[in-house]
Amino acid sequence: MMAASLLRRDKKATAAHLKADLNRTDNSSGVRQLQELLDSVLNPEKPAADTEALDWCKCLIAGGEGFEEFCKTVRSYDNATLCGLVWTANFVAYRCRTCGISPCMSLCAECFNNGDHTGHDFNMFRSQAGGACDCGDSNVMRESGFCRRHRLRTGENVPSVPRDLLLMSEMVLPRFIICIIQYLRDGYTEPDTLTERDLQKVLQQLEPQISFLEELTKMGGAMRTVLTKILTNQQTFKDLSMGQEENLYAKNNYDKYLSALKNSGLVSVEEKAQGGAADVTAGAEGGAGALGLLGTSAPGSPDESSKEEDQDGGQSVGQRKRVKLSSTTKDPSIIESLKHKCFLEELLFWTIKYEFPQKMVTFLLNMLPDQDYKITFTKTFVQHYAFIMKTLMKSHESDTMSNRIVHISVQLFSNEELARHVTEECQLLDIMVTVLLYMMESCLIKSELQDEENSRHVVVNCGEALLKNNTYWPLVSDFINILSHQSVAKKFLEDHSLLMLWMSFVSFFQGMNLNKRELNEHVEFESQTYYAAFAAELEACAQPMWGLLTHCKVKETQEYTKTVVRYCLETLQIWFDAIGFIDEPAPNQVTFHLPLHRYYAMFLSKAVKCQGLDLDSLLPDQEMLMKIMVHPLQIQASLSEIHSNMWVRNGLQIKGQAMTYVQSHFCNSMIDPDIYLLQVCASRLDPDYFISSVFERFKVVDLLTMASQHQNAVLDSEQERPMLEGALTFLVILTSLRIHLGMADDEILRAEMVSQLCMNDRTHSSLLDLIPENPNPKSGIVPGSCSFEEMLSAVADFKAPVFEPGGSMQQGMYTPKAEVWEKEFDPIMVVLRTVYRRDVQSAMDRYSAFLKQSGIHTGNPWPPYKERTPLHPCYKGLVKLLHCKTLHIVIFTLLYKIWMDHQNMSEHVLCMVLYLIELGLDNQVQDDKEDEEPCIEEHCHDSWFPGTNLLSNLHHVINFVRVRVPETAPEVKREPPPSTSSEASSFGQNPRRLTGNWRENLREAQVFSLVAERRRKFQEIINRSNTEATQVVRPKSSSTRWVPPGTPPQLVTEILEIRESMLSLLIKLHQKLSARQNSLSASWLEDMDTSRHAHGDGITAIERILTKAATRSRQSKRSIQEICGKVCPPVPPKKNSPTDKKTMDKEERRQRARERQQKLLAEFASRQKSFMETAMDVESPDAEAAMDLGASEVMESEVLYDCVICGQSGPSTEDRPTGLVVLLQASSVLGHRCKSEEAKKLPTSDEEHIYPVDTCGVAHDVRLTLMQRFFKDSSCLQSVSIGWDGGVYVQTCGHTLHIDCHKSYMESLRNDQVLQGFSVDKGEFTCPLCRQFANSVLPCRPGRGTEAGAWHTPTNKKTCVLVKEVEDLQEQLGLFPTESNLSKEMELVIKDIKNTTQKKYMDYGKNPGSPDNDFLFMYSVAR
Repeated sequence: MMAASLLRRDKKATAAHLKADLNRTDNSSGVRQLQELLDSVLNPEKPAADTEALDWCKCLIAGGEGFEEFCKTVRSYDNATLCGLVWTANFVAYRCRTCGISPCMSLCAECFNNGDHTGHDFNMFRSQAGGACDCGDSNVMRESGFCRRHRLRTGENVPSVPRDLLLMSEMVLPRFIICIIQYLRDGYTEPDTLTERDLQKVLQQLEPQISFLEELTKMGGAMRTVLTKILTNQQTFKDLSMGQEENLYAKNNYDKYLSALKNSGLVSVEEKAQGGAADVTAGAEGGAGALGLLGTSAPGSPDESSKEEDQDGGQSVGQRKRVKLSSTTKDPSIIESLKHKCFLEELLFWTIKYEFPQKMVTFLLNMLPDQDYKITFTKTFVQHYAFIMKTLMKSHESDTMSNRIVHISVQLFSNEELARHVTEECQLLDIMVTVLLYMMESCLIKSELQDEENSRHVVVNCGEALLKNNTYWPLVSDFINILSHQSVAKKFLEDHSLLMLWMSFVSFFQGMNLNKRELNEHVEFESQTYYAAFAAELEACAQPMWGLLTHCKVKETQEYTKTVVRYCLETLQIWFDAIGFIDEPAPNQVTFHLPLHRYYAMFLSKAVKCQGLDLDSLLPDQEMLMKIMVHPLQIQASLSEIHSNMWVRNGLQIKGQAMTYVQSHFCNSMIDPDIYLLQVCASRLDPDYFISSVFERFKVVDLLTMASQHQNAVLDSEQERPMLEGALTFLVILTSLRIHLGMADDEILRAEMVSQLCMNDRTHSSLLDLIPENPNPKSGIVPGSCSFEEMLSAVADFKAPVFEPGGSMQQGMYTPKAEVWEKEFDPIMVVLRTVYRRDVQSAMDRYSAFLKQSGIHTGNPWPPYKERTPLHPCYKGLVKLLHCKTLHIVIFTLLYKIWMDHQNMSEHVLCMVLYLIELGLDNQVQDDKEDEEPCIEEHCHDSWFPGTNLLSNLHHVINFVRVRVPETAPEVKREPPPSTSSEASSFGQNPRRLTGNWRENLREAQVFSLVAERRRKFQEIINRSNTEATQVVRPKSSSTRWVPPGTPPQLVTEILEIRESMLSLLIKLHQKLSARQNSLSASWLEDMDTSRHAHGDGITAIERILTKAATRSRQSKRSIQEICGKVCPPVPPKKNSPTDKKTMDKEERRQRARERQQKLLAEFASRQKSFMETAMDVESPDAEAAMDLGASEVMESEVLYDCVICGQSGPSTEDRPTGLVVLLQASSVLGHRCKSEEAKKLPTSDEEHIYPVDTCGVAHDVRLTLMQRFFKDSSCLQSVSIGWDGGVYVQTCGHTLHIDCHKSYMESLRNDQVLQGFSVDKGEFTCPLCRQFANSVLPCRPGRGTEAGAWHTPTNKKTCVLVKEVEDLQEQLGLFPTESNLSKEMELVIKDIKNTTQKKYMDYGKNPGSPDNDFLFMYSVAR
């Protein structure tokens, strides 16, 4: 009754009256009156939208004053020292890297402008997820960065709050808050109930109430203290939460709350009933438990698979079995459902249930400046962590929700003090790792890597929404955030069971998103799952790894590193066992994701670089190293395969993966650790084994033979060159890259910066973005390291912005200084860091322009050789790679092949071979001082070289080599070969070990097989004890590997006489490149000017190597002088290699052109003379002789063609044919010729026809039909021509080009991202010179300009005699030319001609598809 009378009175008066009552010493009646009034006003059964209640609350709290005045008064008692201003997404805020302690620090505009940040490294950004101002919080930022207001520590001189000011608030607010909570309980419905679920509607109705709470928080510290007391008081919550006994509404309301609580644990109540075992039908949960090895594997429940049908068109979750793990976890409390003890806990619970409404988030965050609240709230947040994640996984708005979760968590976990506190008190680390594991377990599938059938390894399925939408992002981001605190990271690294749990989490990503090479048809649907895979590895594996590594920088933390390395190795071993890996990777498979390898690599690197640990103490045995090396090496080989278009049937996405792998945000977490790990393996394994493994993985073993022809069972001819280039480039990178092998952080930053600037001029922002973040933080001043700005000004000049004529402005760019081009340009680093191949070319073009401009070199320069930082002592073993016989044999073979112009050699191959030789000369192996005397032959009957030192092997002469070649190869002597021993005739590439009787025949003939060598070394390593095993060559691969499909020519063994050393080959290549017979005089070493050697072309590179060899070894110097002293015989090949003209000076070219001109003029004169003599004296008996003479002179001179691509001119040869650019078009115009002369009329009625009966086409048709009635079909087809009907019209612009130049031109068109107006895949292109449209290249016939007797003059022989002659000609078996590049091109042109014409002209006979039709078509074209 009293409440009713109070309600009728004026609100202000009532409030003043109640306040007076409550201020009395005996305030019981006042309390009773207030409670009754509130019971009536704050009745949760009233609709929430009724604002009357809110007005009452405002008046009561203000205690009779106006609410605005009350706010002002309370603000005057604000004692907060923190700003704490909260903002939402898209708010513009500031971050100062100089003042920040935590990377997440941010400031509002007011605090930033009132602070002093001049000269600091700050940026202004648009907030993505929302945030709060950290001004005044010394845990997150340095005090020097506080603004004026928060620097004063205002709390010290603020008067204390009068007791009666906030008295009413303390009484009214608990009731107001429980009222809001009751509305929230009432409005919530579970997502799986049938009723329409509209949480937004409930929230909209509560908007005014929550806004009111938010307003209260903004009144400052005094009011926040009151709110904190209320929100965290357990007694008040107990009293109000359940409601009074007799109130039925309150009881139902509380029951709703309890049922909502039920499923808040990781495992739902029903699952718990089953004793925690993995539950097969946990539909909504998607998997239970935290970790165990593979328990039950069950498909997702039906509703789940239909819900999550894979958008990507890959295997849907239903088809590929979901895998579940049994539940065993460290901490049961994570899995239990929640219990709430205060308002704050329940408020957070509903905030999560309602998927983090913005207003609630802002209210909870606005309270954070209050320290007591902050601690309680953080604990509450951690307690709800598992529940947050479960809600997030089910949410349809996971993006928005993620942002809001991070908005809260970043405020809590950026504070180290707080993070440490909750880690100790609430097991924050255990909770995070368990929750992450649980989350990923919901989308595991069986791995198909290696042994698909028996694999026990499980990986995440990148097609699932969880990964595709980055739903895991908030959790991972929190984890990275807390690991940035040293105290927390140390706790993590000390807890071994946690580390083991984390390693099993990382292993879920090991081998994900497996690519299988499509060999037959193009993949139907290009899956885009690789985005998800790369993002997952970077965020969930690499970022936490970098976080941990920052705390392993000093000697005191050695133990942590040892522990992580130990667990990495254990987990890797488990992984190898699970996928059934022995020693060979499965063919045609590649995964770019090996986080376990990368963890191992990065911790090894840190251990050696920063903690002074001994590398060997952290390495496993040789066998494990061999296993570890396989998959990273597979990735390097696959990169080459992808760029060689071997994966083209997998679509564009595979190229996308190869690019992402080396892209600046990923490279330091992916390709760099992989290369480093391979460097570690190479420094500890047998170098011969390693080198042969590399060439075997790159599939170029068959190519490494001295023979001019070979069969490659795995690669097409056009793929061999790029793969060989890839293998050699990889070896150069492996032996010359020093990022983890001894470079200081400053040097790394400098090298990265130089390589990016050399590719293109860059703006400041793009350069900042392109340089990998770790191991160099670009932000903050790391003691003892160079800042980004200093380094930039040291290596680059700034080009100021300029106005363009159109009025637009070009940005200011940085361009490399001249001395950087001269001394620091490192093409190897550029190759490692380029996403697009064209960037390498761009860097070379810029380098070349610089050399021309500064007058250092005018021709086409080769990539310069750069001296390397010395190796850290731990990695000295890497140098052995450059000093092993296998590599020297490969180098020798390649030098020989390039000199002999074998196919698929290129300038790039020579460049890399020379680079390897020079690296070998610069990095000598210290310990073994080898004699320069060759050792006794008996001791090395099966080895090419006496020792392993490159310096002494350079001048070692190889006399004979035994090779396996196809019967058709030019090396094969036509007499029957000597009987070969069983070993030599087994499948293998050029070589096997010699047996006794062979050695008698030819003691010196060297043989070599990479595969056999590798197998032998493998056996040696596996069974060290058993000496017999070293002789065993496992036949496993050779018996199946080298048998090519079809029946190619048989392989026979031939012995080649070589009599060359590497030095002699280098000198001969020097002559070949400079196109001069004696390019090096005997005394050139004495008058050598070494200063000009740093930049130049291949000639310079060879001179530099010879000089280095001569200065380092007297024996080499003698050999060089000896070889140069002999006047060398002409170089065997007549062909011009592509490098010739590029390296030739302009003068020399002009000289040649003049000589050619004179030769032609002389030829014309002689031809004219012979013609005049013939014409003057027809009857003269000498006329025929004169004609012959003319013809023979003409035949002497070959026709020379100019290639419009490379600019060379030379004859067309069998091996390097030249072709004419042509356009082929189908045409049947000849068939429309008429016999009658009268003009054609257009038909004007149905009776008239446009095609008259007397056309050539009709006549021929009638003739063929008539003949087919009486004669055999094949005979008829040989007797007619169909050129009038299915002819091909050929046009040419008259330009010629080398066929191989044309191929690389087509390749560049294919790789060019710009859309062309023609179809490159159909062979269409534009002439590189005149841009005329063309679609084929006709090979020019090698030899002289005219062939005598090729055409028969008309005769008057009788028909029967002619028929007889034709029959005789047909009887003679044609001699088919041996297969050569020319014949292959002929074949391709015939195909082009056939493809140009329409299908119907290919089937004239009665049997469609018979070869007679093809012959008829080709005869007709020829006629």
